[in-house]
Amino acid sequence: MPRKEVRSLSRKDDEKLFAFLASFLTIIGFIIAFILRRENKYVMFYAKQGLILFIGQLVIAVVDRIPVVGFNVFSLVLLVIWIVLWVVTWLNALSGIQKSTWLIGELADKIRL
Repeated sequence: MPRKEVRSLSRKDDEKLFAFLASFLTIIGFIIAFILRRENKYVMFYAKQGLILFIGQLVIAVVDRIPVVGFNVFSLVLLVIWIVLWVVTWLNALSGIQKSTWLIGELADKIRL
């Protein structure tokens, strides 16, 4: 019976995986990346964007709780924008190239750890 070859992740694939998880899991991903890959600039680049996405989630949750007519539509628009930014950040993280995601990339660059 032929033996299956097990391929290990290359360094670049490992970085992409951690960068994806850091952006996908937002705050949990940021904490994981901060603990396990703090010295990796690529992973932390996307971990900081994941942190900004988490803060955006909190802002949307607060706006959604405001009992003013029209704010539910506003929070829905914010949520759609947030989801688009979240998916774009995943795709950027998996690309292997540091690409700033519109709006959140500039905010993430201001975070100094």
